[in-house]
Formats: sequence, C-alpha cells, structure tokens
Amino acid sequence: MRRSQQWYAGDDRNAYIHRAWMRRGLPREAFDGRPHIAIANTASDLTPCNAHLTEVAKSVADGVWAAGGVPLHLPVMSLGETLLRPTAMLFRNLAAMATEEMLRANPIDGVVLLGGCDKTIPALLMAACSVDLPALVVPGGPMLTGHFRGVPLGCGTDVWRLSEEVRAGTLSRDDFMRSESSMIRSRGHCNTMGTASTMACVTEALGMTIPGLAGTPAPDSGLLEMAHQSGKLSVSLVDEDRRPSTVLTRESFLNAIVALAAIGGSTNAVVHLLAIAGRLGVDLSLDDFDRTGADVPLLVDLQPAGRHLMDDMHRAGGLLAVLREVADLLSPDAITVTGQPLESYLETARIHDDTVIRPRSAPLQESAGIAVLRGNLAPSGAVIKPAAATPALLTHRGRAVVFDSVEHMYATIDTVDVDEDSVLVLRGCGPKGYPGMPEVGNFPLPAKLLAKGVRDMVRISDARMSGTAYGTVVLHVAPEAAAGGPLGRVRTGDPIVLDVPDRRLDVEVPDLAERPIAQATADACAAPARGWQRLYIDHVLQADEGADLDFLRGATTTPPTRESH
Repeated sequence: MRRSQQWYAGDDRNAYIHRAWMRRGLPREAFDGRPHIAIANTASDLTPCNAHLTEVAKSVADGVWAAGGVPLHLPVMSLGETLLRPTAMLFRNLAAMATEEMLRANPIDGVVLLGGCDKTIPALLMAACSVDLPALVVPGGPMLTGHFRGVPLGCGTDVWRLSEEVRAGTLSRDDFMRSESSMIRSRGHCNTMGTASTMACVTEALGMTIPGLAGTPAPDSGLLEMAHQSGKLSVSLVDEDRRPSTVLTRESFLNAIVALAAIGGSTNAVVHLLAIAGRLGVDLSLDDFDRTGADVPLLVDLQPAGRHLMDDMHRAGGLLAVLREVADLLSPDAITVTGQPLESYLETARIHDDTVIRPRSAPLQESAGIAVLRGNLAPSGAVIKPAAATPALLTHRGRAVVFDSVEHMYATIDTVDVDEDSVLVLRGCGPKGYPGMPEVGNFPLPAKLLAKGVRDMVRISDARMSGTAYGTVVLHVAPEAAAGGPLGRVRTGDPIVLDVPDRRLDVEVPDLAERPIAQATADACAAPARGWQRLYIDHVLQADEGADLDFLRGATTTPPTRESH
C-alpha cells in the first residue's frame, strides 16, 4: 500500500473525510492508489530570486499528471538572502524542520523540491533527507547578465567591488547608485558562482537533480522543460522506491566536493553539505573537503574567482562538461535520481567555449579546493577559499586588529590603528554569537588603506561570507567566540600567522588558553529570552558539524499513525 493510501483507502469515517475535503476538482480515481507528489515551493515575493518558482511548479505538476501521478502544491517556508534579518542562515534549520514536518504529516508519496536562493535548496534537502521520501530537486536557475555602461555586472560580487571603490574615492556615489538598476536583469538567483549557483551545481553532483539541469538560466524555456521531466521522474521515484538515502551515499558527497572545487564554489557549501550528510547519518567531516578537494583544479573562469557569469557557463557546456574533465576523480558507484550513475551522463558532455570552462590541461588554477585550517586559533577548524584569495597573502604574519562585534567593526574600521600587513579579526558572528552565522566575513577594508590602493587584507572571523565575495578571508573559525573558542581571547596587537600551504592558523601567544573571553565580545553576543532564537542558541552545533540543531541529526521514516479526528 502506498503511503498516501494510509489516509485515503477504506470506507470508514476518517478515509471519507480525507478524500471528501480533497475533492475540489480531483476525480475519484485520484485516490485509487496512484502516487501523490508534493511540490514543495519556496516562491515568495520576499525571496525575489525564487519568485518565478510558481511558474516552474506548474510545469512540474503537468509532468506529474502526465506520468499518472497527482501533483499537490505545498508552499513551504522561504528564505530571502538579501532581506532577512539578522541573517537567512538563522532560519535554515527552522525552514528544514517545518518542511520536514509537513512532508511527514501529509498524505504524500514523494516530493519535488523547488529552491534557488542560498538557503532554500539546503533546507529542502535537509528536510527530504530527514523524512526520506522519494525526492528530487529543481533549482530555479541564475538570472541573465546585467550590464552597466557596456560592462557585465556580477550580482553580489560587483556590489562588494563597487562599494569599496566608492569608499576609496575612485567611483562616484551617483554612478554607484545608477548601476543599481542594471544589476538585476531578469528573474533568477545570483549569476555569479555564489552560494545559490554553487548549491544547484553541488546538488546535481550529489545526484539529486536530473543531470544537466543545474545552471539552466531562470528565463530559459529549457528550465520549464526540465521541470516537466522532473515531475514525470518523481512518479517513477515512488514506483521504484528510490529515496534520498539510496542516492546520497558517502561517494555522492565526495563527488560533490570534487565539483565544488572544480567550479570554484562557495565556502557556504561546506556548512550545508555537512548538515545534509548529518541528516542521513553519512560519514562526512570537515577534513574530507581538504582531502578530496584540495588538489582539484579550478576549471570554471567565473566570478568571483574569475571573469564570466552563469549564463556563460551554461552556454559553454554546463556542469556536466566540467565534471567530464575531472571524471577520473569521481566515484563510478554514485547514482543519480534517474537510477543511472552520474558518470554515465558525462560521455556526451563537451566544452563549447574553453575561455569559460577550461580543459583539465589548462586550468585556471592547479589546486583550488577549499582549504581547512587548524591551529591554536581554530582547534576545530576554519576554512578559506584560495581561488578567491590574493596568492601573496596565503602565507602571512601580521598584527591583529580585533573587532568585538559587527557594530564595533562598522563604527571603528576607518579609525583603528592599522596598516596593510595587519590581520583584521571579527568575532561574535558564529552560529550562537550573532545568532545565525551571518555573511559578514568579507567585511570592508579601512578607507585610508583603500585610498592607498590596498584591495585585500587577511580577515579572520567565526562568520561566513557570501559565495559571491572574494578576498583572503578565513571563515567558520570553530569553536566560535560565543562558544568559548580561542578567537574570543585574541587581543589587538597579537601576532597571527596564516599558513595556507601548511594548513595552519595560529596566534603566537603563549598564555592564550589562560586568558578570559573578551568582555566586550561576551556583552555583544546574542542572548534571546524566547522563541526560535532561544531554541537555536541552545541547540545549534558549530560550523565544523554543519551548524544544524543537535536533535535533528539522523533520518527517520516513521509515519504518523494517529488520526486527527
């Protein structure tokens, strides 16, 4: 008996209620045992990158009907990266938990997950893995390239770049404001290799989309065609009982790490992949990102690590063309939602523009995977993206300039005693401290140094940064200051050593462990009395474990059995 039939089958009062209240256009045969497919849709006007997903959902529904299933639209919690305060990351686990409960509590047999903006795909995958119903993802796709005065704009990346030029005095504020209307050209998420594009590509590498779908631009009619095919496939997933736990193996996650390095993807993918793996009980650790991805060549010349944008990557052959170049690094045993191995889709993939997607023989960088650092400043680890950093700063020693909170940093960044060799340290911005681990790790440089032509400095924090950002930025320092980590004990003037080749991050202070946490940092850390923020702070794990809630790790397929009437 299908799962949905536990609600609909029979002639008792409860089965009558379940069917009758759904008979608002559905024929009697909709309840004869055919698969009921939820379309979990994160469309929202307040998540502008996902606003078009209702149109995508219609194509999915048409595909479900065509395959003999019954589509059911299920609006779920949506997270808009650009608008939510204090940060969308605070609500990723809440969105995952709410979606998980709706999938578990409703009479559905499978689900198609519609996401785009940064946290929506991770939250949906976490939910689907926890319930372990047959599922697949349809990413909403990137926007088309906008131009300002004939120059392409990378959304996010050029916000950071242009705003610093204004502070340096090399770009007028009027021109900066004029560029605003050119930044967002169409529907879709960021067109750089930010977190949204990264998570779409990584999800395909995991095997959770139809191969060839990730990176299809949002306005491209091909997205609707693939959405239709995804709807049809969702019915087959139910018929064949192909669940996330059968697709998402350790080998799948290692393939995703290879893809992450080859595309120059966002550091945020580290936290999300760890959280998704934790929901399934898959053995994945922070060190796997270094072991598996560190020596993978960067092949995609895309902002922020390169020059081009996502519609260029799509035109040049897309993710499958990238993966074909590193096929020898991929596990041949990892399957996709189609039931076929990922590697079987690479044979016909081709690079159509090698200025965008480089061949393996001529990479943009030889070894560009995310590096995991450890030392007395990050006992549980920290990450850096060498592909987006200044090579000369990857080995560096400098005097710490410490900011106890984001507010402290913004108030004093232009007045502190600092030179270009200084190491800027921001704390109180981890999962517990902010709360929610915001994207503030790529904080601005002092104006006096910008005026001298400095465009990068070593920055260290327990925060995250946007996948669209760049710079020699050390992130996800764990344990965070608010959890008693040594970052909270650093003082301005302490010598800090960054050694990315040797994977070290240290402060040269013999008595570091004996120092108390800075009182200013402790005072600035979040201390909510109630609600989600209170629950979050009490139960959130550190970045090296995916920043999920401790009681949500591990999947359960237990269906609800008690009736509602």
